[in-house]
Amino acid sequence: MDSSEHGSSVSSIDVASGGNLPPGLTEEEAEEMQVELTKVEDEIQTLRQVLVAKERHAAELKRRLGISPLSEIKQNFTKGWHEVQCSNAYMRTSQTLGDLNRRVTSSNLYLTASSTLEEIGRSDAYKRTQETLSQAGHMTSAAFSSMGSAIRNQFGEMRNSPSFKTFEDKVENMKDKVMGRSNGESDHSPTSNNTPF
Repeated sequence: MDSSEHGSSVSSIDVASGGNLPPGLTEEEAEEMQVELTKVEDEIQTLRQVLVAKERHAAELKRRLGISPLSEIKQNFTKGWHEVQCSNAYMRTSQTLGDLNRRVTSSNLYLTASSTLEEIGRSDAYKRTQETLSQAGHMTSAAFSSMGSAIRNQFGEMRNSPSFKTFEDKVENMKDKVMGRSNGESDHSPTSNNTPF
């Protein structure tokens, strides 16, 4: 670009901003900055175009290689997790937790508690309590089972009773009447729908 082209762009800035330059900035400096700004914006535009072309090319290569977005995510996750595990912070934390675990498991309090729990597990009182709870569970299960059988028997007897049969017949007749009307039949139709519902 020659200086006449730069002058036109500077004058357009002057017009757009009301002809006032920022304080401490000469017209020549403003013109130089405008030229540099134009160059930088052109470079940015070129880089954007190159980036879009490179992204398209990379996508085409991935497609041809059979690399799906899901496999990429898995690969990135695996790589990221590996980097985390190799990081100094992770290694220090892991080492600190390991040291803490060793201290806890070797402490007198932990050893005493473990020993006490083992003794409780071997004690007669614990074994009796466990047996009692087991027996109570079996008895409860048997009670529910016999109660279920009794209820089933009671329902069976009730279903075979004359009063239930009468109730069932009334419901059947009502259903026939309703179904007959909805199918366009009258109440006195010689054919009735005797299918159970």
